[in-house]
Amino acid sequence: MIIKSLELNNFRNYQSLAVDFSKGTNIFYGDNAQGKTNILEAIFISSTTKSHKASKDKDIIQFYEEEAHIRTYIEKDDDITKVDMHLRCAKSKGIAINNQRIKKAAELMGILNVVFFSPEDLAIIKSGPSERRRFADMELCQLDHIYLYNLNHYNKIINQRNKLLKDIQVNYLLKETISVWDAQLVAYGSKIIERRQKFAEQINEIIGKIHKKLSGGKEELKVFYEADTLVEEYENKLLAGQDKDIRLKQTTVGPHRDDFSFYINGIDIRKFGSQGQQRTAALSLKLSEIELIKKITKDTPVLLLDDVLSELDSNRQNFLLNYIGKIQTIVTCTGLDEFVNNRIEIDRIFRVIDGSVTCLEEM
Repeated sequence: MIIKSLELNNFRNYQSLAVDFSKGTNIFYGDNAQGKTNILEAIFISSTTKSHKASKDKDIIQFYEEEAHIRTYIEKDDDITKVDMHLRCAKSKGIAINNQRIKKAAELMGILNVVFFSPEDLAIIKSGPSERRRFADMELCQLDHIYLYNLNHYNKIINQRNKLLKDIQVNYLLKETISVWDAQLVAYGSKIIERRQKFAEQINEIIGKIHKKLSGGKEELKVFYEADTLVEEYENKLLAGQDKDIRLKQTTVGPHRDDFSFYINGIDIRKFGSQGQQRTAALSLKLSEIELIKKITKDTPVLLLDDVLSELDSNRQNFLLNYIGKIQTIVTCTGLDEFVNNRIEIDRIFRVIDGSVTCLEEM
């Protein structure tokens, strides 16, 4: 699987852009705030329907414009698939695949699998639980349509239940209706818990070998899923926490409070690891994401690197660059020194200046 080309209209700082990619390593370089990351963001939206920045559609559309388009052309087994994202200020986005409008975002999942790696991801180990849940959710939503369905329904029910908890402050008799939402929470939440547990097991089958190589054989890394509640305890914990939930006006039990922990040689590096260990573990996690997609889909994802190399030391740089060349990679950076010094094979170079992209060289 590769991206053949990308077309943007009124997207971020691009009024109009058309880019053809090489199937190898594509580098977009230029000063900060010129629009390099916007290209990666557009690709990520084409894959997941969401921005990696969690931005709303209206914030992505160019100022004074009402709509924007992202058209991504994907090649797989000599077939071309066109994904058209129609972003609108006043309405939800429209999505079409090969000019056929789709009704559910789940129909898009799996057409383009990407792995997005940014400097913020290097801090995923020491960040808050929401960042680690988001990582797992974004990965699982690409790979598992059923998980996406369950997660969407779970989030809707959580919002509805939380609204009810606030309404109970005004009308206490509404407490009798909580059980209706609890039953649905347990139904969808239990499936999320089970899938996240399997996800942790799948990652562990991969990450240990990668991290051992990255650490020179000195460290053994394991990922543990910390479920807020076990499936068999879920219903009872919801019931026991009802009064607390009403007092706090929010649901305090469920997978929306899950976390993941990372242990190196039996030590929780989230709490006791050095910054170097945490960043190395984060790199191992992202590389494991690539391998997991390959294993499940029997295809290679597209790797998106957003100015990551400048944040890594030479050892981690070299390890990451070993993966470049094996899969299509789209890189943003402020300069080409990292690639020249590491003698990495570059297939296409683009210069980005204030929303204007010029292909400088094709190797």
